[in-house]
Amino acid sequence: MRKKKRSDESGFNVWRSYSDMMAGVLLLFVLIMCVTLFQAQKSYNESIKERDDKIALQEQYTAEILAQQTELDEKNSQLSSQDEQLDKQKKLLAELAAQLKEQQATLDKQQTDLDEKTSLLATQQKKIDNIIGVKADVIEALQKEFSKNNVSVDIDSQTGALTLNASVLFDYDQSELTDSGKEELAEILPIYCKVLLQDEYKKYLAEIIIDGYTDTDGDYSYNLELSQKRSLAVAQYLTEIRENFLDADQISDLQSYLTVNGHSMANPVLDADGNVDKDASRRVEVKFRLKDDEMIDELNQIMTADESTSKDQKDTKDTSND
Repeated sequence: MRKKKRSDESGFNVWRSYSDMMAGVLLLFVLIMCVTLFQAQKSYNESIKERDDKIALQEQYTAEILAQQTELDEKNSQLSSQDEQLDKQKKLLAELAAQLKEQQATLDKQQTDLDEKTSLLATQQKKIDNIIGVKADVIEALQKEFSKNNVSVDIDSQTGALTLNASVLFDYDQSELTDSGKEELAEILPIYCKVLLQDEYKKYLAEIIIDGYTDTDGDYSYNLELSQKRSLAVAQYLTEIRENFLDADQISDLQSYLTVNGHSMANPVLDADGNVDKDASRRVEVKFRLKDDEMIDELNQIMTADESTSKDQKDTKDTSND
């Protein structure tokens, strides 16, 4: 009985050891499984986190790319707008270049016209200066010639008018020349006419004028007739003696230049106090007129041409500005 009991205890112990061993193995397996599951969970969590990080990074990159794309689109839009503006500016520059070329052509033509006008004005100015200087030259020549012949005369230094006292030429209220009047005229008129009819002055001469004046006494009409008769008497005497000092050509010229006028009591001579000097007012004036009218017409033509040119230039400028 005791041996059987020991045998049973021995078998039970073996089984118990096997059970303990299996329990230990199972526990080890459970531990391994737990460790494995823990590692797997940890790895999974890390993978999830890594995935989330990548997704977040990808979203960030995507947002940045979208922002850059938006910025690029805006820049492209701006570039497109700038290209349109550039095309407009190119077109405008082309139009301006065409206008500039046209204006340059106009300016070149105007410059040519201006050069021609300047040349013409210089020529005209020279002529005008010459004409203006002629009167002074004629007056100086008259003064020198009278002085050279020791003839004392009353000649105006500005106009060249020669004043003859009617009291010497005529008796009171008469129109017939006295002998002393004829002598004075025979001394004065040849010198005056010969100087004016010189070739250097004749081309500028328009008229040789004989004007008669009376004092302020009496009737205007009567004095007008008297002044006309007196100036005509001087002119007639000049035609009587002209052959003594003029050649045939000069005589013909004198006839075309000579003009006779009567002015009655007009333009009386006043004394220092402003009163009429009757003796001085009774007079005959011999004077000359150069071709002032032609000179004035010439100046008017120049001024008219200048005004027309200025108007054309202004119209051209205004048109260009429009």
